[in-house]
Amino acid sequence: MATSGLLDGKTIVVTGVGTGLGKEVASIVAADGANLVIGARTESQLQDVATELDPTGERVTYLRTDISDPNACDAIVAHAVDRFGGLDGVAQIAAYEGAMGNLSATNMNKVRKSIDVNLIGSLQMVQAAAPALKRSGGGSVVLIGSQSMYLPLIDQIGYAASKGALLTAMFHLAKEFGPDRIRVNTVVPSWMWGPPVQMYVDWQASDRGVSSDDVKAEIEAGIPLGEIVADEDVANAVAFLLSDRARMITGQSLLVNGGELMR
Repeated sequence: MATSGLLDGKTIVVTGVGTGLGKEVASIVAADGANLVIGARTESQLQDVATELDPTGERVTYLRTDISDPNACDAIVAHAVDRFGGLDGVAQIAAYEGAMGNLSATNMNKVRKSIDVNLIGSLQMVQAAAPALKRSGGGSVVLIGSQSMYLPLIDQIGYAASKGALLTAMFHLAKEFGPDRIRVNTVVPSWMWGPPVQMYVDWQASDRGVSSDDVKAEIEAGIPLGEIVADEDVANAVAFLLSDRARMITGQSLLVNGGELMR
């Protein structure tokens, strides 16, 4: 498997590897030369992705992982260390996106699940990874936020609040682990042209009796660069923050949104 070299020699854990952003991050991290450990709740999907990325199994391995279980977080870190001798970075992509709607329509049990997975699960993943990153002399943690933290384009109060809480936690993590040369940053996408947004666009088109292209064009009209960001564009930002090219960047949130929101 040819590599670009950005992450040569590093061992990276990527969680939430499904059909969207997690898979794209895993693909780019592998292409950039890292030893890769992927995790998600569906083992058959992990196996398919691992085989696709590296049929030899030399540089890509996997472990079924539910980040809401602290033992599972410990296990995937231990697997990375046992297989590749250490850990240099974590891309924490796993998330629960089901807390949609405004307050009147929100199911509070789904809000609780958002907090449990998106905030507490992410913190458990960082907690599990920190000792191994310290032993490696430092490293990088990349979390995933959401532009909905700042700009409520669609009703998703529970999901947005969980990601806002994670952003606040990121500042504290960056301060806590900075002396150990562990960097903690957040990549913040808006619309991403992958399966979830495609489903939303198709649903809106069906509900309103217009074409999917019309709905997509409405969204893109509010983006200065004129197109919905692809999963790959967000994944490239994650890979950059995992790399040594970002060695003095920590405690930052990077919007990858085509200019839709400027801060």
